[in-house]
Amino acid sequence: MDSRIRPRPAFALVFLLLVLVSVGSSLAYDPVDDGSLGPGTVEREPANATVISTQGVHFAGQFDRSRPPRLLSVDPDGGLRWQYEGDHGDGVGGWFFDVDPLPNGNLLVVSPRNGETLVYELDRETRERVWTERLPFTDTHDVDRLDDGRLVVAHMRTDVENGTSGDRVVVWNRSRSEVTREWRFADHFPADTDGGVDDDWTHVNDVDPVGEDRLLVSPRNFDQVLLINRTTGDVEMRLGRDGNTDVLHAQHNPDYLRGPDGPTILVADSENDRVVEYAREDGTWNRTWTLTGNLTWPRDADRLPNGNTLVVDSLGHRVIEVTPTGEVVWEFYATWAPYDAERLGTGDGSNGPTVQELNATGRYAVHDGAGESPGAGRTTPQAWLDRVTDDTPAAGVGTAIATWWAHRAPWFRPVWISPWGFLTTVLAACVGATWLTAEVHWRWGDAVAAWLSGDG
Repeated sequence: MDSRIRPRPAFALVFLLLVLVSVGSSLAYDPVDDGSLGPGTVEREPANATVISTQGVHFAGQFDRSRPPRLLSVDPDGGLRWQYEGDHGDGVGGWFFDVDPLPNGNLLVVSPRNGETLVYELDRETRERVWTERLPFTDTHDVDRLDDGRLVVAHMRTDVENGTSGDRVVVWNRSRSEVTREWRFADHFPADTDGGVDDDWTHVNDVDPVGEDRLLVSPRNFDQVLLINRTTGDVEMRLGRDGNTDVLHAQHNPDYLRGPDGPTILVADSENDRVVEYAREDGTWNRTWTLTGNLTWPRDADRLPNGNTLVVDSLGHRVIEVTPTGEVVWEFYATWAPYDAERLGTGDGSNGPTVQELNATGRYAVHDGAGESPGAGRTTPQAWLDRVTDDTPAAGVGTAIATWWAHRAPWFRPVWISPWGFLTTVLAACVGATWLTAEVHWRWGDAVAAWLSGDG
């Protein structure tokens, strides 16, 4: 018997089983996780509403209407007060990123679309725009208002000219509609940082004023947070460094806290699936708090005045308030891919004590949320990919693959396919491609052998 015939039934059987699993799990799947808005655990109701921005998904400039971008206002009891999609109802590609409460009670909203970034003040009661500024920047994630009314902008994805990136932080004068001051990353970092200059070199995703003369800046792709002097342009402090992913890895939305003994930074350490707090002591940064557990790509963390932390668990599609020891006391499921959350009445960002002031330093896991209760969760593809290599030499590789899958698969999985169905579909495609490659090899192998023997 031709030895090549034997693998064919094996290929066919594995391929068919994977397809059947994908179809079966998807037919039984309730896609509530992709479109639902509602409370999870609510043990303690806050005094005020929570505003949440969700990024949404779009392909080739058009929205996936099952996973739209929107702003949400959530009542203390977890009920949805209102949702707002702005002009996104026309299907034009765009997102919602940073949202900040203003002193007058309105919201400062950042929404890139159509090659520009809209920044506007949104009346929280009427959902009407008070004013709108169109910035000629492609994909801005964060804009903050300075005390004099000017805007400070984290400007990423700029043009590359002669091997030099134009990524920068700028001050935008609304009355003149122009940049009046800028700080360029290329003036402070070598061109080989993060593997070299490209059109998304820094991915600077956050800029926050600190006092009257400093800015806290987050170049995500550089795995670090910078404190910049607005007057001199000097980098006064730096947390992390390029490639040192044990400290930070593709972080989002750092906040500057004034600790008892010096500066403290609270930051969503996104690619590491955790939230961390670092205190500056004797000229070095010491990690004083680590929040881990069932977090998937968190992108915002705000310390509240009561000592709890409001965390945006982006690919967990939820916002949670946790105690210093990780207990979930408030939770809202906010699809799709929440980016920023603000608890009204507590100021913009973090305005609470450090964990050192709370005597709560240490490492804690998120617990007692709706997805963390015993028996409430199901085994996810990520958990299976991680566990299948446990106690083997490939354990590190398995964890890396599981993390990669968890951070990327949700963006491409259609909402009508279950998470397990999507994994088995991908595996079936891999088996099919391998089978096809083998068939081509066998066919050409026969032709080459015949030609060499003189029979061809």
